[in-house]
Amino acid sequence: MTRSTRRTRTLRAAGAGAAALLALSACSSSGSSGSADASSSSGSGASGASSAKPSGTVTVFAAASLKEGFTALGKEFEQRYPGTKVTFDFGGSDTLAASINGGAPADVFAAASAKTMKTVTDAGDTAGAPVTFVRNQLEIATLPGNPHKVSSLRDLTASGLKVVLCAKTVPCGAAAQKALSASGLKLTPVSYEQDVKGALTKVELKEADAAVVYRTDVRAAGDKVAGVEFPESAKAVNDYPIARLKNAPNATAAKAFIELVRSAAGQKVLTGDGFLEP
Repeated sequence: MTRSTRRTRTLRAAGAGAAALLALSACSSSGSSGSADASSSSGSGASGASSAKPSGTVTVFAAASLKEGFTALGKEFEQRYPGTKVTFDFGGSDTLAASINGGAPADVFAAASAKTMKTVTDAGDTAGAPVTFVRNQLEIATLPGNPHKVSSLRDLTASGLKVVLCAKTVPCGAAAQKALSASGLKLTPVSYEQDVKGALTKVELKEADAAVVYRTDVRAAGDKVAGVEFPESAKAVNDYPIARLKNAPNATAAKAFIELVRSAAGQKVLTGDGFLEP
């Protein structure tokens, strides 16, 4: 074989190797580009989902004691997200829970006790685990000026004093029973009300001399009642959990409303109403 022939074969082999390397590089580049596109597409989709703005109506079932704070936050939510509307159903937590378990259409549930929320989670009606967003403590509401000089939980057992309690199945009623048990007291009220606002109204209308309600309700009533703190209330503090419901008609708005409630702005409104931080 001549030197010229060997040189020609060497050049051909080198050319073939270079071509192979170029082809491999092209395939690698193409595969890398496809992967990046997929990643970009996936990222774009995730970004689109997270940036989706709430719209339409969001329905919130909430404990009666949250009425003032949540009403204010509902207005804030509508201002933040033009085109949205927040509708509320306030009432006894146990009644609301029963409605949810019965199929009532709602997006968010905020209960006045973990025990009540558990009836909804046990039924599989929440999306994810509920989160405690505030706590609340009991207080005695008396007639303006406290004419009967109520200064303790024991004073509510005085003969002739008309006292109202929340129903035992309602969180404020369960908490009252816990406080009474902690003090070794027995109290027979003139009536058991189905939610804390009902108990408070009895005093506001002067149909009762006193009621065991939440400190937030005493504050919301202003000068319509007088508030009396009692140490046993520290043994019956209620956690307030909130959760998006599994079959929420407006899941996006539900998530956004819960985020507002748990935000610094939401906490400022609620603690301003007398709620305790979680």
